[in-house]
Amino acid sequence: MKRGNEVYRKVVKNILDFLIGLCGFPFFLIVLIIFGPIIYFTDKGSIFYNANRIGKDGKLFKMYKFRSMYVNAPDIRLADGSTYNGMDDPRVTKIGKFMRATSIDELPQLLNLLNGTMSLIGPRPDPPDWLDKYPEDIKVFLTVKPGLTGYSQAYYRNSADGEEKMKNDVYYARNCAFWMDVKIFFKTIAVVLGHDNTYKDTSNEEEANKLVDELRKQ
Repeated sequence: MKRGNEVYRKVVKNILDFLIGLCGFPFFLIVLIIFGPIIYFTDKGSIFYNANRIGKDGKLFKMYKFRSMYVNAPDIRLADGSTYNGMDDPRVTKIGKFMRATSIDELPQLLNLLNGTMSLIGPRPDPPDWLDKYPEDIKVFLTVKPGLTGYSQAYYRNSADGEEKMKNDVYYARNCAFWMDVKIFFKTIAVVLGHDNTYKDTSNEEEANKLVDELRKQ
């Protein structure tokens, strides 16, 4: 069984990722044609948001997303270092709120499947400044590619804080197997359709909420 899991992780998983990216590419183009002009004409900004993220073995890569925030929106972090994601975030455009709720903003990551920097299932990648914050025993999750969705994303979405997310990612890296990925895939679909845990509870984030209130007044 262990041998089979290794073959899946090192060979089969990569092949499946590429095939899924290839099959999903036409759908991505259709969504791009529909949403691209809406995103652009909202504030005449870029259609895509290309963010530096931490990849397999700690190497940085460009993660592609549809831009859901206004141009030059400030970066607001929570106390645990994760990104602010409140329900009434004034940095998010109207179309951006819809894309986030339906996870359409993540669709360009099919390109990351095609170029081999991401997997369909894996830990959600963190910003570069997180790399120095990882405890040594946590870095085991860097042995697998980051994913479009993952164990923590499927079962907790945005409700888990930074520490919980890292522990969930370690659990996935140590137990990654075909049937586990299948369960995560279908759980993700259920969570997205049910809009479960779309937004984080930021009621106790005084500093972040203060910055958000200031933006609302502008």
